[in-house]
Amino acid sequence: MTFTLATLSPIASLVLFAVWGLLLVISIGTWRLAMAVTGNVPQGGFNPGTPHGSAAYWRLNRAHMNVVENLPFFGAIVLGGMIANVQEPNFQLLASIVLLARIAQTIIHVTSGAQVAILLRFSAYLVQVFSMLGMAAMVLQATGLNFAK
Repeated sequence: MTFTLATLSPIASLVLFAVWGLLLVISIGTWRLAMAVTGNVPQGGFNPGTPHGSAAYWRLNRAHMNVVENLPFFGAIVLGGMIANVQEPNFQLLASIVLLARIAQTIIHVTSGAQVAILLRFSAYLVQVFSMLGMAAMVLQATGLNFAK
């Protein structure tokens, strides 16, 4: 059995999207543990929503929140497609593109806060948004809603 992007099902893309978020949570937890053990952060020093730690650590937090914010949209569209029995190959392709663009966006976000990185990160986000909109259109069409009328 070989793994290729073309054989990645929408449900596999969704699960991997969630796993990506879990990996980010583990990364944040590991970073926090290291900061606590080394005494760099006092007890109770991880105030939610308030920047704390290095710029890279805070970018990791924001990258995680970006995954969390977008997972429900992607999940609703993929599960809607499964329920509506969408069989279009482009649905599968777009789901894979969403996953890859999310991973790219996260890596760019975590590695740099430079202006060019922000532009690249936003570009990766736009790829996700337009891919999800395309998938949503396929789901809605499968349910009988046709935008071409």
